[in-house]
Amino acid sequence: MYKRLSAVMFPLTALLLIGALVWGYQENQEKNAILIKAENQYQRAFHDLSYHVDRLHGELGNTLAVNSASNGMHRKGLVNVWRMTSEAQNEINQLPLTLLPFSKTEEFLSKISNFSYKAGIRDFTKKPLTDGELSNLKALYKSSGEISKDLQDVQNKVIGNRLRWMDVETALATENKAEDNSIIDGFKSVDKRVEGYPDLDWGPSVASIYDKRSVKMLGGTPVSVEDIKRKAIKFANAGTNAKVDVKENGKNTKWPSYTATVSGSNNKQIISMDFTKNGGLLISYYDNREIGPAKVTLEEAVTKAEQFLKKKGYPHMTAVNADRYDNIGNLIFVTSQNDVLIYPEKMTIRIGLDTGTTVGFEASEYVNEHKDNRQIPKPKLTLAEAKKFLNSDFKENYHRMAWIKNDDSVEVLTYEFGGEVNGTQYRIYLNADDGIEESVEEIRASSGVEQK
Repeated sequence: MYKRLSAVMFPLTALLLIGALVWGYQENQEKNAILIKAENQYQRAFHDLSYHVDRLHGELGNTLAVNSASNGMHRKGLVNVWRMTSEAQNEINQLPLTLLPFSKTEEFLSKISNFSYKAGIRDFTKKPLTDGELSNLKALYKSSGEISKDLQDVQNKVIGNRLRWMDVETALATENKAEDNSIIDGFKSVDKRVEGYPDLDWGPSVASIYDKRSVKMLGGTPVSVEDIKRKAIKFANAGTNAKVDVKENGKNTKWPSYTATVSGSNNKQIISMDFTKNGGLLISYYDNREIGPAKVTLEEAVTKAEQFLKKKGYPHMTAVNADRYDNIGNLIFVTSQNDVLIYPEKMTIRIGLDTGTTVGFEASEYVNEHKDNRQIPKPKLTLAEAKKFLNSDFKENYHRMAWIKNDDSVEVLTYEFGGEVNGTQYRIYLNADDGIEESVEEIRASSGVEQK
């Protein structure tokens, strides 16, 4: 009996053992293949990064080497600078640096990219490089040379000491002797150097991209918790028996604000609101009630939102866009002054399409940009003159005056034309003084705002 059992079990056990060994070997081989592929990708991205930063330094030098009146070469050089920085940013994103402080260098390259792009696409015959921009290029040429040298030093260590990027990833993930890794030390050194660079005047168009301004920085008299409680109850129309919990955010910093939560008698949260500490201005409003099946159209939702805004102290608002998401209408309103739409003063309203009541309100841009009685000049072009600057195939549906911020973050008066060309709906904003296209936007087919 034992011999017969052994005769069956031994070959079976041996077969299973061999199978396990083969499976383990294949798994190990596949794992090694994946690790080798990842290592090769990291090595390629790093060496390409070093190469493109060196090229960036060279292109900045080429741009500075030509005559200050060489508009064509300046444009070509800036386009190449933009291309090199874009390549470098892409390669940084391929490296395992998410846990490593390298943000200063990434932001620095991003600013160079945006600066060169914004400058390179403009008409140099009308707006050549300024002395300030040339000064920026000189500073960037020097800085990029230093960064390039630091990366080449790291590159030499990687090649000379046969360093592996997979070790960097492991060190960052486990914090195991990360301070002894030459690659990590090298990138930290680069980021520390960049952090010490003086701030440059990038111009308003670039500065606006990195603008960290907050409604919480606004001037005005600081308000108390009790003031916020009163404001919250009044705005939510919750009644004197409502419970209000107020929490201060960013205490003792330059970003102070309040969050007020209005609850019913059963302690169930009803509405949450954010207010600025200075001035007590409402930033956002959120009603977390459950929304039922839609019974209200987008057009009706716009009317409901207009009534809500007038009741809450925003009388001169015009809907410029309306979209539906599930059973919620997302509406964008802007201020209207003397039949001119003030686009910087924008707010978003969310309407529950079951009852038509407001369930969300976001007004940070409105609070930031709102001004009483803006000084808006008269247009130099008549409507008929402005229309001559439109594409001859453009089929106009409506027109109106609009005050917008252009790509240089400068506020300008425009003629806004809504219409169709090539089978697609667009809004085109033409400068009211010279007819230049300041902005072009595609209009979504789901827009529920009737244009007139």
